[in-house]
Amino acid sequence: MIKKMMAAAGLFAATLVLPGAAQAQTPVKIGIGFGVGFLPLFIADEMKLVEKYAKAEGLDVTASYQRFSGSAAMQDAVLSGSVDVGVYGVAAMLIAWDKARNTPQQIFGVAGVNSSPLVLVANKPDAKTIDDLGPNDKIAMPALVSPQMYALQMIAEKRYGKGQQDKLKPQVVALPHPESVNAMLSGGTEVKAYFSAPPFTQLVLDSGKARVIATSEDAFGGRSTFLAAGATKKYLDANPKMAGVLIKAIDEASALIRKDPATAARIYLKAEPSKLIDEARVEAMLKTMPDDFGSAAYGVQTLADFMGRIGGLKNVPAKWQDVFVAAAHGSASN
Repeated sequence: MIKKMMAAAGLFAATLVLPGAAQAQTPVKIGIGFGVGFLPLFIADEMKLVEKYAKAEGLDVTASYQRFSGSAAMQDAVLSGSVDVGVYGVAAMLIAWDKARNTPQQIFGVAGVNSSPLVLVANKPDAKTIDDLGPNDKIAMPALVSPQMYALQMIAEKRYGKGQQDKLKPQVVALPHPESVNAMLSGGTEVKAYFSAPPFTQLVLDSGKARVIATSEDAFGGRSTFLAAGATKKYLDANPKMAGVLIKAIDEASALIRKDPATAARIYLKAEPSKLIDEARVEAMLKTMPDDFGSAAYGVQTLADFMGRIGGLKNVPAKWQDVFVAAAHGSASN
């Protein structure tokens, strides 16, 4: 009888343990795009950094990564719940923060990802500034609503005065980065300028067929975040530890880029194979941009103030921290 009771007790104890042991991992779906700017997320995927830092917080998480082209598609995916976290331009994030204020769908920044300068190049031999672009010279960028567009508007306002931010907008055409590169290298008759991002900037400039006529640093008066990670209030409230997890994962990946650009280059080309650029060239490029990656956010308030001034935001944040989660408030910004 005693043996039967002990066996029954053991079976009962097992039924208490087994459900916990059989719990499925919690998925986190992360939206990413194309280009070197997303390299910290490529590294996080390769090295399972989100899983690593989630485990340190007592979470059993598995991360998956989905590609999108452009901030608009990323924004829709985050709002619909197709992805939990999206990495995209700060301007689109600010718009969603504004439009969905005080609702579960309000989007908040979680972390910066990349602050590489966006570079406006031109293949006109005599072009030195935006003043040298004629009215028929088309300006290519990846989307009509993009970080490049806001940078162009800010540059135009600084150059031509308030109310003139759209002076160059009629000349803008949306072209994928590879097509813009081809336009610069071929010397086409219509597209004479291209607002580029790495590694496409380096490809064009290395060819000697184009020169820099402006950068996003001209627009912001310094560094600005090109890509940031954002998520809805609903997701962040339900997963309060994930913001800190993502910040740590991004920072470890960014440290790898600085300390071991050769490994970072291999991971980049594994995630994004290219016929235009090889491993040695990516490594050399990464060595020139050691401070472009990390969770710090830059230029958020400058951009928000500009967007409010031109009617892009109805509610301008009083400070950039209003737009980012508390875990990110230790980063530098302006």
